[in-house]
Amino acid sequence: MANKKIRGVYLVTDRPLCLNHSLAEVVRLAALGGVNLVQLREKETNSREFLELAKHLKEILTPFQIPLLINDRLDICLAAEADGVHLGQSDLPWEDARRILGNDSIIGLSLETKEDYQTLIQTDRHPNLDYLAVSPVFDTDTKTNTKPAWGLEGLGWLRNQTTIPIVAIGGIKESNAKAVVDAGADSLAVVSAICSAKDPKLATEILSSNFT
Repeated sequence: MANKKIRGVYLVTDRPLCLNHSLAEVVRLAALGGVNLVQLREKETNSREFLELAKHLKEILTPFQIPLLINDRLDICLAAEADGVHLGQSDLPWEDARRILGNDSIIGLSLETKEDYQTLIQTDRHPNLDYLAVSPVFDTDTKTNTKPAWGLEGLGWLRNQTTIPIVAIGGIKESNAKAVVDAGADSLAVVSAICSAKDPKLATEILSSNFT
């Protein structure tokens, strides 16, 4: 059973942004730095390579007891024996993912607008989700084709609506991380702040300090 405590630093991988280290080394160093969750996001690769990457990262993270989530792909999650999936608004419905993966797996859902949240709770007042991802909090080059940024005010609005853990993603870095946590985020999801760092371990430690 995966550790389902959603709190702390959440690494979302992006191989093109791994400027100083391989993806595997970034993940290993982030694990040493105290990362709490890792999501493997692969938009361009084929299914076979995606699966091999997932299996490799699972091997790295298992000794640290850090959950590995797969972006979008339920089949890769199952084949790699990953700990769960992250789903967007146009992906497989979360209810079907829960039915297939069971209650022990972590399932998170991106919310791009307040209307996404309203639609969610109209369908199920108490959705069996492990976290809601506010996406994006700030405008960022790593998330394209998204709706207008939520901002800290929007994040605070969602915090007042739900007790489900909130993962904040989009434009988060050392300089604004504390403000995002103070606004109500349980977890900080970052891409370039760790993937592009010269020292991913130190970058993770600095971001994690906002939760102590």
